[in-house]
Amino acid sequence: MSTKILVHGSGHKAASWNKTISLLEDNKDIMCPNLSSILEGKEASYENLYSSFVKYCNKTDGQIHLCGLSLGGILTLNYALDFPKKVKTLVLIGMPYKVPKAAFRIQTIIFKILPKSAFKSMAFDKKDILALGSTLENLDFSDKVKNITCPTLILCGKKDSTNMKSAYYLSQNIKNSELKVIENTGHVVNEENPEALAKILNEYYLQTPKQKGTVAR
Repeated sequence: MSTKILVHGSGHKAASWNKTISLLEDNKDIMCPNLSSILEGKEASYENLYSSFVKYCNKTDGQIHLCGLSLGGILTLNYALDFPKKVKTLVLIGMPYKVPKAAFRIQTIIFKILPKSAFKSMAFDKKDILALGSTLENLDFSDKVKNITCPTLILCGKKDSTNMKSAYYLSQNIKNSELKVIENTGHVVNEENPEALAKILNEYYLQTPKQKGTVAR
């Protein structure tokens, strides 16, 4: 079996996948990197984080299943574009295909106001999350997602209004893709509704991925 790599977002840590993993039928070959740890002390920038993620993924033999939420989705999408032969399947959860600049700037202002203690549960401390954010602002995969070749599952919580438009865009522009909208769930799907997420992933990994255009609600 190919290794599954589950990647968290900037607001959470690897442990955010624990419940979902416990419900997966095949949970033996699973890796969950802590994004702050794989930086290995390097400056927090998207370039450094992505290069560290590439190094992390390339340590595995054979093809891999990638599954990423939010920032994790951005990293896995980027990797699938750069290493198409390495990725067996791709699961993108609540991620933007391009960073919404206005909302992102508002978020940065809020982060600057928050005390350092507010970042304890996040993947990065206040200094690093602000540094990383400044290098994410211009990311835009609009013209590149059509080059994704592996089977792709796009997931979005129905309450995640920020990323719903992006989910539809991805499903319409990635050829071999499938979109599922998860009811009664917001952005952090793996923590808010791990049961539904695990059920979807179990079905997806066991079946031959459906072709583009399938929308489940």
